Amino acid sequence: MQFAADRLEAPTAIRTDLGAIFISLELSRSSWVVTSLSPGGGEKMSKHTVRGGDVAGLLKRFAQLREKAKGRTGKVFPLIVIQEAGLDGFWIDRVLQNEGIESHVVDPASIATSRRRRRAKTDGIDGEALVRALLAYKRGEPRVCSMVRLPTPEDEDRRRLCRERKVLTMERVQHVNRIKGLLFSQGVSGYEPLRRDRRERLDALQTGDGRPLPPHLKAQVRRELDRLELLLAQIKAAEAERDALLAAEQTKAPVPPAMLLGVKGIGPEFAAVLWSEGLSRPFENRRQVAAYAGLAPTPWQSGSVDREQGISQSGNPRLRTTMVQLAWLWLRHQPDSALALWFHDRVKRNGGRLRKTTIVAVARKLLVALWKYVTAGIVIEGAVMKTKTA
Repeated sequence: MQFAADRLEAPTAIRTDLGAIFISLELSRSSWVVTSLSPGGGEKMSKHTVRGGDVAGLLKRFAQLREKAKGRTGKVFPLIVIQEAGLDGFWIDRVLQNEGIESHVVDPASIATSRRRRRAKTDGIDGEALVRALLAYKRGEPRVCSMVRLPTPEDEDRRRLCRERKVLTMERVQHVNRIKGLLFSQGVSGYEPLRRDRRERLDALQTGDGRPLPPHLKAQVRRELDRLELLLAQIKAAEAERDALLAAEQTKAPVPPAMLLGVKGIGPEFAAVLWSEGLSRPFENRRQVAAYAGLAPTPWQSGSVDREQGISQSGNPRLRTTMVQLAWLWLRHQPDSALALWFHDRVKRNGGRLRKTTIVAVARKLLVALWKYVTAGIVIEGAVMKTKTA
């Protein structure tokens, strides 16, 4: 038996001429795992742990890695750091950039993983995967991962207005439903907590069997009304800040928010969300615009199998939800536009079916059209602009 002669040699490490120290950060509240690959280290990754939030300790660890690499090779190498986008936001990346360190934030969903049903997952394994992805990205390999384009601190702060209003509105719905539920359990229906005479009408309510409202129930509803009125005041304040911001933008040269407000069917809230959540970012083509909103199609093709899985839903959920809402309103306010006519023709050919599927396609086309409008000034075909009042 000739097995020994055919045996391959033991696998050796892949030699790579590293021109920098590649570092990944696995971040958590309690600890930061630092995984690094340095020149002259035998292509072996090292791992260290730094207390979570200890920036000074992190920079000290970076200095130690640089000193070790200098001691082995006699050269000083730059640092290249990668981390996943998550709850920590972008402040760590800004700290590293201020220290002159090249830093990247990656979309964790864009990194390929094993398709086994069960796979091991630890901070150490994830840290090594991030370093390998960073190496491939710096080599110029296509589609290895998607790096996040970080917003400026001003843009990041500006979009909080729309997000805060969304949260406050959801809380308002919860309190309204809770009040209606409490009263409905006593046979009371038709009470609207958002009316201005809500407290007067509460005093006049009776249960379904003709009794006055129980005192503890009435006290609980009044406390709910207190919280509801506080939310209404906060929503009004957030909307006032939003309107003031849009008004300040309109006084400048033609800018995207003012251009969006000039289109019939787009109000202050839609304009603020579209600009702060999506159109303020740079895009190279329409595919990137649709993908960022999660409205890009996802085909499934293999051999003779060719089917469409629907939109990816992997982008900005706030922008995607807003675009679907705007698409429905676009049919009402822009009935003679090319997009509205395309929608009605497509639905008619489908026998009146697939309206919800088709409106998503309208949302994607409309987002691309708005992007072309605010960046290149290309007016949407058939769109009606608002008439300016004196």
